[in-house]
Amino acid sequence: MFKYFHFTVLIIILFYLSILLIMFFFQRSFMYHPSSKNYIPEKIAFNYEEIFIPVNSEISLKSWSTNIHQNQKTILFFHGNAGDLDARIYKLNAFDDLGINFLIISWRGFSGNQGKPTEKGLYEDANSAVKWLNQKGIKNENIILYGESLGTGIAVELSSKNDFGGVILESPYTSMVDMGKKFYPFLPVSLMQRDRYNSIKKIKKITSPILILHGKADNLVPFYMGAKLFDEANEPKSSYFPTFDGHMMKYDEGMKKNLENFIKSLP
Repeated sequence: MFKYFHFTVLIIILFYLSILLIMFFFQRSFMYHPSSKNYIPEKIAFNYEEIFIPVNSEISLKSWSTNIHQNQKTILFFHGNAGDLDARIYKLNAFDDLGINFLIISWRGFSGNQGKPTEKGLYEDANSAVKWLNQKGIKNENIILYGESLGTGIAVELSSKNDFGGVILESPYTSMVDMGKKFYPFLPVSLMQRDRYNSIKKIKKITSPILILHGKADNLVPFYMGAKLFDEANEPKSSYFPTFDGHMMKYDEGMKKNLENFIKSLP
């Protein structure tokens, strides 16, 4: 009997180790979903220019830019871990309605771009977008970083090292390690995680005005993470925490009003 018991334990250990190896080597496939199409495209209601922002000799980022609203700040939009630019049209329509310019970039490996997404790579992509705006004469003080889900970690990283006109975080997480522990509690995530996006550690370094948006019914990124980031953030800060919004927050009048109020409050 003991022989069979030891054999069973050995099989379980080998099975668990195989899971560890698969999750370690393929973890970025579980994190980034560039080919996802879980949205209903909307009609574009704004005038824009499609551009390709160079990152290096191999990678350029498909991006949409609009600069038709005079003497206004520019939103630099960092999208989440799934889908392409079309998935954010409804948000861009709202930005245009609010009379604010924007630049939305697609990450490496997304929207037909070369390369594969990594934490370091996405930081490089974002910094290249800031540099592109700077070269167009738009200073950091006139740039509002807007991070959506995964993109919040990139917005936090950049704004923790430089001052910007403002920072908006929609459905933010405290860190990808915390997210990994939520979805894979049976794995040693703290040891395995490569791309960590440790926003909770960096949020105190942000001195720019910050707006945190998070639906209390979010079943992907728990609401407590957004609330915790808000508690840790420096003033000036504001929040919008609607009771019934999920991870993909509604761009209803409440959302638009909070965005408008935040933008108008910026110096």
